[in-house]
Amino acid sequence: MTTALIGFAILLGLCFFGFRVGFATLIVGFVGFALERGWFASLGMVAQQVTEDAQNYNLSVIPLFILMGVFIYRSDISVDLYDASYAALGRMKGGLALATVLACGGFSAVCGSTLATAATMSKVAMPQMKAYNYSDKLAAGTIAAGGTLGIMIPPSVPLVIYGIIAEQDIGLLFIAGILPGMLLVLLFLLAVSVMVRLDPNSAPAAAELDAERKRKAIRGTAPVLLLFIVVLGGIYGGIFTPTEAAGIGASGAAVIAILRGHLRTLGEWRASLVDAAMTTAKIFIVLFGAVVFTQFINLSGMPYDLLDIVDDWELNGRELVIFVCVIALLMGMVFESIGIIVLLVPVFLPALYATDVNMIWFGIIVVLVTEIGLITPPIGMNVFVVKSVLPQVRLVDIFRGVGFYIVALGIGLIAVFTIPEIATFLPSIAR
Repeated sequence: MTTALIGFAILLGLCFFGFRVGFATLIVGFVGFALERGWFASLGMVAQQVTEDAQNYNLSVIPLFILMGVFIYRSDISVDLYDASYAALGRMKGGLALATVLACGGFSAVCGSTLATAATMSKVAMPQMKAYNYSDKLAAGTIAAGGTLGIMIPPSVPLVIYGIIAEQDIGLLFIAGILPGMLLVLLFLLAVSVMVRLDPNSAPAAAELDAERKRKAIRGTAPVLLLFIVVLGGIYGGIFTPTEAAGIGASGAAVIAILRGHLRTLGEWRASLVDAAMTTAKIFIVLFGAVVFTQFINLSGMPYDLLDIVDDWELNGRELVIFVCVIALLMGMVFESIGIIVLLVPVFLPALYATDVNMIWFGIIVVLVTEIGLITPPIGMNVFVVKSVLPQVRLVDIFRGVGFYIVALGIGLIAVFTIPEIATFLPSIAR
């Protein structure tokens, strides 16, 4: 246990000094394993683990869903999604912020990336809200928080990674994320309503969209809605596997982009493929580094020491999950979502299995906790993404703006924790 804790401390220190989490875990895992078993044994372990994971067929779902998101992003569908949401809610008090939440949820459903959602909606929604004198706190906070929906609403890359690490059915995890994702959207809409009621001047009334713009928005979003239904409906109905669904989704997204006037030159295709490849490479570096680090942690005996602690403390499954959530919340202030999952889940797997925790439910809980970390100080990845796109907005205003959304996420976490059926009901039917 002591050796593992020292390794985690060094890992944390490297991250504070600017090392990427993937490289930091790789270095600490390699050196730690070498000190225990020798340098040649460590080199062999790294080569074997990276080679085995690189050949893991299940991992192919990640680049395919990323490619799907890139194609959707480049088709400029976000404008139509925002307009469609605006048409439905724009006349209500705080309607533009409500529309932003819905648009973030819709874009997340076909993009799967929280950072891409936050960056895209910053460009689409912020000019509209500023045009109607929305406060920076409400506008930027809504965009940063709305982007977190990208890792819960399927297809979700963090859920894919969790499924691979915990050896859970990725299709069932996607299905399990539907109701919690819808719950979070509703809680976010409620948070907007509360903020606008407390500060009416933060959201002046906006004009209604003209009829032609409404029709264009509906026409533009219909293909994306159909794609979402095909991808998730196919998985839910057992028609195809998540990997096949990812391939179909990427192909469908490419067709949508072409029909909307994009991806018609080799340059656009090259830019899209390079973008998807770079994003995939970043994720895989984190995965490979985490696998090496996990081997060091397992060699140290930490997972089984934790199992002994669970026995000594007589923790039941729910108490253990609370313990893990507290650690994940603390890690969320430093690490991004994928880093938390790949570092935390393997360590606690033996204890979770021993206490009969439902691993589908636990996966949703972990993702919910990492969502909170995405907008929690001092790091708050989504907050800094919005700040990078909107440099004129003060960082303190964005952090102030996400406060009510953190509360909403907390309520969602408590709801899923106390009523596991929110996450397990649809998977139980699908089985």
